[in-house]
Amino acid sequence: MTDVAIFVDVQNVYYTSKQIFGKNFDYNKFWSKVTDGRNVVKAVAYAIDRGDPKQREFQNILRAIGFDVKLKPFIQRSDGSAKGDWDVGITIDIMECSDSADVVVLVSGDGDFDRLASKVRDVKGKRVEVYGVAALTAKSLIDAASEFIAIDDSLLLK
Repeated sequence: MTDVAIFVDVQNVYYTSKQIFGKNFDYNKFWSKVTDGRNVVKAVAYAIDRGDPKQREFQNILRAIGFDVKLKPFIQRSDGSAKGDWDVGITIDIMECSDSADVVVLVSGDGDFDRLASKVRDVKGKRVEVYGVAALTAKSLIDAASEFIAIDDSLLLK
């Protein structure tokens, strides 16, 4: 059986799915598709915590599906801008886990992950599957993946 490690950039998939489709990503459908015939060695969803009760409910749903949920506090800067990305955390976790998985799945369209995907694929010899909203996924990340799977209606809530 193939060992798979799954890493989801929650903010990225939320905003890109909403912007292009006006719908939310269906984590249950995704989990079913990506784990079919595979042994999950790690599954992490990275999110920003605003302390909102609806958001906590969503985080509990992710945990019930099988994800470890890692949270960072939402930081509102004095100039009105916000900070709260998980790029470094996702990168470290993927590098630490890549030896124990045959396949690394990344759900994000963020081009900052292109070098990571290339390294895991070319140096570590792992299959890298990237799921993202095609219109908003960096070409460099698509090119770095072993396979790019476009998020479409089949992976969205109805």
